[in-house]
Amino acid sequence: MTNVQTTYKNPIVIERADPWIYKHTDGYYYFTGSVPGYQEIEVRRAKSLNELEQGERASVWHAHPTGPMSSLIWAPEIHLIQGRWYIYFAAAGTDQVAKGTFQHRMYVLECDDENPLTGNWSEKGQIKTAFESFSLDGTVFELGNKLYYVWAQKDPAIPGNSNLYISEMQNPWTLCGKQTLLSIPEYDWEKVGFLVNEGPAVIIRNGKVFITYSGSATDENYCMGLLWAETAADLLDGYNWHKLAEPVFRSSAKNHLFGPGHNSFTRNEDGENDVLIYHARPKIVTEGDPLDVPDRHAHAQVFSWNADGFPVFGEPGAD
Repeated sequence: MTNVQTTYKNPIVIERADPWIYKHTDGYYYFTGSVPGYQEIEVRRAKSLNELEQGERASVWHAHPTGPMSSLIWAPEIHLIQGRWYIYFAAAGTDQVAKGTFQHRMYVLECDDENPLTGNWSEKGQIKTAFESFSLDGTVFELGNKLYYVWAQKDPAIPGNSNLYISEMQNPWTLCGKQTLLSIPEYDWEKVGFLVNEGPAVIIRNGKVFITYSGSATDENYCMGLLWAETAADLLDGYNWHKLAEPVFRSSAKNHLFGPGHNSFTRNEDGENDVLIYHARPKIVTEGDPLDVPDRHAHAQVFSWNADGFPVFGEPGAD
């Protein structure tokens, strides 16, 4: 009889914000996330989520000594697309803020080896969007033989730090066609400290494309929202997308988990349950910039679906 894994020894990985997991057909969970110091991209793998903290790991890419890919390496994601590995991440040329935002742009690495921990990674360059501005947190998904890219970016004409956008891709490192605005920070819970929509993650279930995202500053106010569209709809038509007015996952003082967000999705070990992967802090940051406090740990939590086909994430640490 299969041992159904529905609870985890949290946190599953220490000091990794923006946790991303890809469950491969080779039986491994591949994990990456923001490494404190923000100067490298690390990939690790294990046969179970509980084994990731002690799992195999490799530093597959380092920040350049100078230039636009030399500073603040944030939120890498690892994907397998058409038989090749890709890592999407954001990098800046400085750690300084200008005109209210950091200076990040989005980049792609490619590896055509079977094992991404030991394979050779090549730089495919910057993902160019409609305008040059602060941009980060790119993610990809496939639907109907099309490859889509969802990301966060500052529009100079819109107040705030970042909005969410979607575009079709010509290949895994090039956008094509129109770029559609999906969401801007409009509710109070998206605007605490900073006006932020970022960290999109996609899960396709029950005839819908769901996008979770994170809002507000990266302290205890950080929380998750939800967008959705029908899978049969034109995903590049903004009117086909809907947005919940309330957050779907937020701090739990009772469980000592603060600022949960920047999530990804995976399945549990036997493939029977959906699992939310997210970072959270064990306490409220009271001194300094929260970005410089490395206590955002990666957590795993099984979640369910309601009768209307929507995800029910519950409360951080509720399992």
